[in-house]
Amino acid sequence: MKLVKTILLSFIAIAVLSTSSCKKSEGEGGKATITGKIWIKKYMVNNTGTGTIVYSGEYAGAYEDVYIIYGDDATYGERIETNGNGVYEFKYLRLGSYKIYAYSSGPSLNAINRVAVMKEVEITEKKQTVDAGKIEIAK
Repeated sequence: MKLVKTILLSFIAIAVLSTSSCKKSEGEGGKATITGKIWIKKYMVNNTGTGTIVYSGEYAGAYEDVYIIYGDDATYGERIETNGNGVYEFKYLRLGSYKIYAYSSGPSLNAINRVAVMKEVEITEKKQTVDAGKIEIAK
């Protein structure tokens, strides 16, 4: 009977140690937050017939899609939309490295020419709020 208890306790100890020593990778499930803002620089084709692209102003990127990549993942983990002031917030993140990006489609005569504008962010504390700053995109 004593041998059975010893073996059982050994298995329990191994199970507890193996699950508590696992490092959780980047992603959801934590208490940290990444915030930032999308800023748009607007360009347009000059109407004088020259086909030149001219700067026409800038403003907060309201209702723009923003993406987050967890760690070294190949694709994005979540997509959210900015609020009316261009602000975004990814909540409930764990410690680690993240990439935040939005798509820029200008200045170009070809509207299909989309490029991801990316910021890398590191969360180093469990309840940290990291400000990724502005991501400037062109439209």
